[in-house]
Order: sequence, then structure tokens, then C-alpha cells
Amino acid sequence: MSELDLALVNALQLRPRASWSELAPPLGVTASTLARRWERLTAEGLAWVYAAPGREYSRTRCTAFVLVRCRPGTRTRIAQELSERAEAVTVELTGPGSADLLIDVLAPDLPALTRFVTTHLEPLPGVIAVDCLFATSLYVEGSRWRLRSLDPGQLSALGRTGARPPESAATVELDAVDRALLDALVGDGRLGLAALAAHTGTSPATVRRRLHRLSDSGVLTLRCDMANALAGRPLPVSLLGRVPARDIAAVHRALAALPECRVVAAVTGRTNIFATLWVRDLGDIQRRETALCARLPTLEVTDRIVGLHTVKRMGHLLDEDGRRIGVRPIRPW
Repeated sequence: MSELDLALVNALQLRPRASWSELAPPLGVTASTLARRWERLTAEGLAWVYAAPGREYSRTRCTAFVLVRCRPGTRTRIAQELSERAEAVTVELTGPGSADLLIDVLAPDLPALTRFVTTHLEPLPGVIAVDCLFATSLYVEGSRWRLRSLDPGQLSALGRTGARPPESAATVELDAVDRALLDALVGDGRLGLAALAAHTGTSPATVRRRLHRLSDSGVLTLRCDMANALAGRPLPVSLLGRVPARDIAAVHRALAALPECRVVAAVTGRTNIFATLWVRDLGDIQRRETALCARLPTLEVTDRIVGLHTVKRMGHLLDEDGRRIGVRPIRPW
């Protein structure tokens, strides 16, 4: 991967739908060069932009981190079966420990999430045990993770434009046009206004207004994701922890401040903290845990779940190298 490839992906993490002409000056190349680079990156499954649930989702709908124990020799098959389910937005094979699979499940309400677990997950042949950690608050989600390939001047140039003031936290009611728009953006978050208008049966002006409303209200967020090679081949590790209620806010702030942090949530169950970090190697897990516990003496880390292979991430199927090889659209809204 070239430095320009890395810079382009980092720029799209900040402004996923920016035009090539907007990104060209900060990156020091022409718009046509960026268009060609992006076409190659997407064609090879190295990077992609897509829609995911935004901050409003965690306030009004249900998220759970599900730990699955499997009989020996069955977890790959189970992971493949679960990856076909829209509710299982992320499916990860994990290392030896308390779970063989880690599933991120999104559902519009608690009954729908319960039906998925009891009707579609638990009856699967080979499933031994299922433990659901229901998220009560989601403090950090994957769209905030950054590649950090841009210099301060480029970051400043990209940050000066494209910002819009957030709307109120009022619940947004979705209609058929909104849902059609979300379906299209889950597969390709950079589809042009004309293509989105054709998909939704509306006009480009209507699409633009709907996009701003859905984004500004927190219904959706747009992410730029990438294969392991571009991300520096990070090792995902999910930490489960327990902390007194009075210290939960401090723990969440400390975890969110870590640049390798992907997810931080308050959860139900025997533990009340769930966090996912992308670290450099196995040794980095212990170093990070030691530093966190020294800073937060009331934090007790109860489990460490190491990701071996992400089969599906937010609806996108990945191969062994983390390249995108397909899409199974998610519809949690």
C-alpha cells in the first residue's frame, strides 16, 4: 500500500462522502488520481465506505454482545450460518477462552433481539452455550477509530469544511424512502445522489435533504473501513470488566481516550464494562491492561477475548486477510 492509499482512507474516515475535488487539495493530487485509487481499493476489497447505525441507535434500539460456546469442529460452520443473518451484524472467531464466537447483534427492540437469540442462535447444531451482554450505554463505536496517516495540516484542511451542527435528540420516524436510502448506503456509502435518487424513486434534492436529516440526527453514521493490511494488521481484543457504579464514567473516559479503542459500552450481566481494542500484538494486551488497572484501581478485568478472524463486520463479509468479499445488508433500523 502506498502512502497516498493510506492518506486517502484516513481522509474518507473523516469525510466519507466528500467529493474527490474536495479531497484533492489536502492530499496534494488530482481528483482523477483519487478516483482511480479508490476504484482500485474497492475493487480489491481493501477499503469501503458504508452506513452504520449512529448515536441515536443506542438510545432508542437494542445492541448486544453475544458470547457463543461451540462444540469442537463446529464454530466455522456456525459463524458462516450466522453471517447470513441480518441481526448478526458482526461475527468473529475468537481464541481459546470463554467464547468461541463473539457476535454483535442489533435489533429494533428487545423482543426482536430475544427472538433472534432463542429462535435462530441457540437451536443451531453445535451451539453449547450463549451469553448475552446487553448494552445499556454505547460510549464509543467503530466509526471513531482512525488510521492516523494524515499530517496536522491535512487534518486541519479536512476539518474546516463539511461540518454541520447536530440536530436535537428527538426520535426520527423513518418512512419507506428513508429505509430504501439506508439499504443502499449500507452496501455503498459513496453512491452518488443520482444513483440514490433512482434507488429510492425520488429526486437528488430529496436524497440530499434525507441524508442530512438521517446523519445529523444520529440515525446513521458513515464509516470508511479497510482490510487488515491497510490498518496495520491489528489484533482485536475485547475486554470484559467490572467496576463500581460510581467509577463507570471514569473508566469509559479512560478507555475512550485510547487511540486503539474501537468500542466502549456499559453492559448488563456479571460484568458492566465491554471494550474492544485493536492492539499491535499479544504482548500489547497485557501492557494495556496493566496500564489501565494502574490508572483505574477499582477496575477488575474479568476476561480477554482475542479475535482470530472477523467473518463479517457490520454486514460486510471478509476473507482471512480482512478484505471485503461480499455484503449481507443489515437492517437494524
